Amino acid sequence: MSDTHLPKRAKRLPDQLLAELPDADVVFHAGDWVDTATLDLLERRSRRLIGVYGNNDGPELRARLPEVAYAELGGLRFGVVHETGPAQGREARCAARFPDLDVLVFGHSHIPWDTVAPGGLRLLNPGSPTDRRRQPHCTYLTATLAGGALTDVTLRLLPRRQ
Repeated sequence: MSDTHLPKRAKRLPDQLLAELPDADVVFHAGDWVDTATLDLLERRSRRLIGVYGNNDGPELRARLPEVAYAELGGLRFGVVHETGPAQGREARCAARFPDLDVLVFGHSHIPWDTVAPGGLRLLNPGSPTDRRRQPHCTYLTATLAGGALTDVTLRLLPRRQ
């Protein structure tokens, strides 16, 4: 997930997303939490949390989170960062910046993204579960990691808030 912006864009994380947390081996958050309560909640409910701070995150979150996070999971090298710059040229720019990664999870735009850069770097943006901006739905991503491969990458659409 990314760009939760709580409590400014929503009062809480969607129930559908919260219900999936205990089943996930790893939860990624690509920044713009805005409040520390969301970080505390995800730390409590996740088996493992990998997160970074975003441009809207203040000193408390920046003291607890890195700008870029790295993890090796199931033989794949993951990175998480909030901003990757404009969509045009993103694949080449990220492949040059992160040459040792297999998967880069990023946020900032609130626009879901799933592409492969030259050289094989997979770029994933889950969108936002709380602030759809110009998108038809709020979103997050789920994926399966098995046998050294990322499979079943699925964009989860959330119902509109009432």
